Amino acid sequence: MPDVHLLVLIHGMWGNPSNLCHANKIIREVKGEVEDSDIKLEVLVAETNKDESTYDGIDWGGERVAEEIRQKTADLEKEGRKVTRFSVTGYSLGGLVARYAIGVLHQSKFFETVQPVNFHTLTTPHIGIPRFPSTFSLISSFLGPRLLSRSGEQFFCVDKWSPRGRPLIEVLADPDRIFYQALILFPNIRIYANAINDVTVPYVTSSISAEDPFGEYEKNGIQIDFHEKYKHVIKSYSALPLSSTTTKEPKGWFETIRNIRSPLPPRFQAEFPLNLAVYTLLPILFPTFICLALIRLSFQSHQSRGRLRHLEAQSTRDRLVHIIGKLESELESAAIDLYDDPAGTPVVTSPIPGADLADESSPTEPTKGQGKKSRSKPPPYQPLLTPGQLQCIENLNKIPQLKKERAFFEGVRNSHPVIICRDVKMFKHHLEGEGVLRHWADHFEL
Repeated sequence: MPDVHLLVLIHGMWGNPSNLCHANKIIREVKGEVEDSDIKLEVLVAETNKDESTYDGIDWGGERVAEEIRQKTADLEKEGRKVTRFSVTGYSLGGLVARYAIGVLHQSKFFETVQPVNFHTLTTPHIGIPRFPSTFSLISSFLGPRLLSRSGEQFFCVDKWSPRGRPLIEVLADPDRIFYQALILFPNIRIYANAINDVTVPYVTSSISAEDPFGEYEKNGIQIDFHEKYKHVIKSYSALPLSSTTTKEPKGWFETIRNIRSPLPPRFQAEFPLNLAVYTLLPILFPTFICLALIRLSFQSHQSRGRLRHLEAQSTRDRLVHIIGKLESELESAAIDLYDDPAGTPVVTSPIPGADLADESSPTEPTKGQGKKSRSKPPPYQPLLTPGQLQCIENLNKIPQLKKERAFFEGVRNSHPVIICRDVKMFKHHLEGEGVLRHWADHFEL
């Protein structure tokens, strides 16, 4: 029997395996039946961390998926099929779960017998959910950690995952930690980001960038060239000076009302003039929807915290959080010994220079000696990144084999589900993301 290349697909927050049906279908079409190959592709769509379980955190999700991978490998070996090559693709939260899971596998010596090949993510918040200078961002950064349980705390980097108080997102991007060391074992690392209209995962975090060149793409003169073969996939882009751009003629008031976009999902939207009736009812519908959503999120978060108490009580000492905690304690003890030794030389105890050192002032806030006029207000589309997030960007962008792809979906309210064709049966416009999936499948090394 041919050797097995195991590909693991991991869905996102609130998700389930059905979200990846189209991706699974396309990769099997493109790589499933390759002639004259001594490698057979086997796809595992992870299902142990789905629905409400996604509230339980990146770490517990990673532990579950790693165990699922080990079990699948063992089951294949019982059938006489040996896994010799390994790849993983994560969508949204699934990309962070994948980065944690490969660390767990690396710790257990999995990659001593299995060759890592492809590591791909699609619209994954690699540096967490960044803050923006907007009221909506302020509210979401306050409610997110409270309503999304452990996952919310880790998304917004307010958790203290390591014994030294560092957020898990920062630990994942630490070159001295096993997660980063496992990641760089993969010769093919490719991340896909939505350039525009992703209201769930902003461009800067999914593309591991400090700035967003597409924030005002209609005004800033950016030139975009697309792949001829892959619809909506950007081949290259370059900015032009504002003086060379053209401005659009403003629409008349009637045309504006006629084309007004409803906040409802596409299947529930109505055309003019019925869309006016929808807006008339919004003062009643919107508060009702918000109340029901908050109640549901609060209930599921409460259930998650109950599960976490049970999981933590039963957790074994070989979990990575315990191993890393022991390692950091040993580093701190060694640093204290060197500091107390008069003949010793000063050392920096942080594995990433500056990653754990507290700044006296935030880079986005003026210090006492500065007036408000000395700083210009940042545009609403540019992020307010923390020192830890900037360090994550620097560390991850140092990976030489990292490649970045950008998708560009105009005319959609939220491009986040479109990029993965998450639900093509209910939302036909999700099929617009098939070009991205074709690009992913064609660039997958078997």
